[in-house]
Amino acid sequence: MRFKLIDSREVFKGEVLSLKVDTIELPSGRKSEREVITHRGAVGIIPVDENGMIMLVSQFRHAVDKYLLEIPAGKLDAGETPLECGRRELEEEIGVEAGVIDELARFYTTPGYSDEFFHLYIALELKKGKASQPEEEITGVVEVTFDEAMKMIKTQEIEDGKTIAAIGLALEYLKSKA
Repeated sequence: MRFKLIDSREVFKGEVLSLKVDTIELPSGRKSEREVITHRGAVGIIPVDENGMIMLVSQFRHAVDKYLLEIPAGKLDAGETPLECGRRELEEEIGVEAGVIDELARFYTTPGYSDEFFHLYIALELKKGKASQPEEEITGVVEVTFDEAMKMIKTQEIEDGKTIAAIGLALEYLKSKA
């Protein structure tokens, strides 16, 4: 059963996202408001080298006021395909190119209040790419094994949801290819 949209008004429009307030009619007939963040979508890519090492970036995230270990990721640019975005983020954030990129999953990040749709890839057969300008928020690349990454999730050294999903899905992907 779907809710009926009565009214929608945009209250903020930024570079990365917009916020709208929707008035909806619930199946019971009662009216309610929902705040909805609209986002053009994002891509994350987990690079795994020939030795089975995962490459993560240490990146400052203002919203949580700390550095997080994350897979390379970023928002889709206008007209860009998810695969193009994944390749761009891989090169920009860690300076590598991938011989093989496969899709691991596609999902909504937080459907309770956002329409952001996320594309998740694994990158294999890595080689050094052309040098790129380091992003100011990124302080370095950390290489870990899958076992180390799983321990880091349990000890909250890795707290980023897309990264946690990527580690688990990449591990299953690699097991299925073995």
